[in-house]
Amino acid sequence: MQYLPNIIFLLALLAGIGFFARNINKLRRNIKMGRPADLVHAPAERLQNMLKIAFGQSKMVVRPVAGIMHLIVYIGFIIINIEVLEIIIDGLFGTHRIFAPMGAFYDVLIASFEILALLVIVAVVVFWLRRNVIKLSRFKKPEMEGWPSKDGNLILYIELVLMVLFLTMNAADYQLQQMGAEHYTQAGAFPVSQHLSSIMSGMSESTLILIERSAWWLHILGILAFLNYLYYSKHLHILLAFPNTYYGRVTPQGQFPNLDAVTKEVKLMMDPSADPFAAPAEGAEPPAKFGASDVMDLNRVQLLNAYTCTECGRCTNECPANQTGKKLSPRKIMMDTRDRMEEVGKILDTNNGTFVDDGKQLLNDYITAEELWACTSCNACVQACPVSIDPLSIIMDLRQYLVMEKSAAPSELNNMMGNIENNGAPWPFNQMDRLNWAKESK
Repeated sequence: MQYLPNIIFLLALLAGIGFFARNINKLRRNIKMGRPADLVHAPAERLQNMLKIAFGQSKMVVRPVAGIMHLIVYIGFIIINIEVLEIIIDGLFGTHRIFAPMGAFYDVLIASFEILALLVIVAVVVFWLRRNVIKLSRFKKPEMEGWPSKDGNLILYIELVLMVLFLTMNAADYQLQQMGAEHYTQAGAFPVSQHLSSIMSGMSESTLILIERSAWWLHILGILAFLNYLYYSKHLHILLAFPNTYYGRVTPQGQFPNLDAVTKEVKLMMDPSADPFAAPAEGAEPPAKFGASDVMDLNRVQLLNAYTCTECGRCTNECPANQTGKKLSPRKIMMDTRDRMEEVGKILDTNNGTFVDDGKQLLNDYITAEELWACTSCNACVQACPVSIDPLSIIMDLRQYLVMEKSAAPSELNNMMGNIENNGAPWPFNQMDRLNWAKESK
């Protein structure tokens, strides 16, 4: 019976880590359903972007209130993981405050954990007020109705409960230390929880141990549960922001990639020695699909982008098309891509890794042509994203499919492209008549 708590803790830890590893493998599989992307160039610039944007939060602090609050939660999340490490060791070996021999340094650590926990509580309350009382417009867009809105609030509640449990655990521990209770080492500085411990004065030792142990168990089990909730939540960006910023775009934002197949055809047209009627070489691969109609046609960085999306709405808030009442929302583009990925992933799970056509695709079933053609390709969404997501690249690939595979461009665009083909300019005048307006003005 002496080792029963340790065994229970080990089983809970293995279950939590095992389920998390299972979800991470599923995440990797879903991302790898996309096309490979060229990610080997500019490693130094990519590393610099990751350090500046993901670690340094450089794009978050552009909006000071939200930026500072997010920075507090971010730092708290990283530093308090040291405390989680101590809890895991204590849980496995039956020790209590295993890092206590660090002395004064341990006191500083515990004190900093507590101050950060209090600041996280304040930040969470501010975030909740912004969402539910102030009701910022970017949190009230149509795509945020239902689960996305509930998910955002649920994360705040979980973080609040975890921090309260941490301070409650320390408050009871501090009180037990003052009482000289067996097994409770005199260690740590408690600038926040020592004020809470006054509520517990007069409680018996057994009651305090019950409170401390209950808070301890609930805190660590809550962390394991939250770890596994990440996969189903927008909070997955906690893990993916770092690879996403590393693999983010390093070319100029106004530069669009050329299709190799189209470039090859143009070069062939310009080659006087080429035979335009020559048959394809024997065994040659069929021409690649132009653009994208489903998630399998997108590249892996675009799919990683979709999973990294924090649903913060900064992209949609900056989008000129959305501001003028158009249907386009860059945030919805990313959410739809992720939803379709999850749908395809479930089909793969059901059919032992084989995709069975379900009669759906990303284009039209999730993202409409009206949304795509509303985009001005201004890159405002790309510039605004705090974790280097590129909604425009997905929009352009879906557009490319519409134009080059389906000839489904708007009539105005078709007219313009026809004029360019026939007249060498967007206007419906041949080259000989192009300067007639100058003669008429005299």
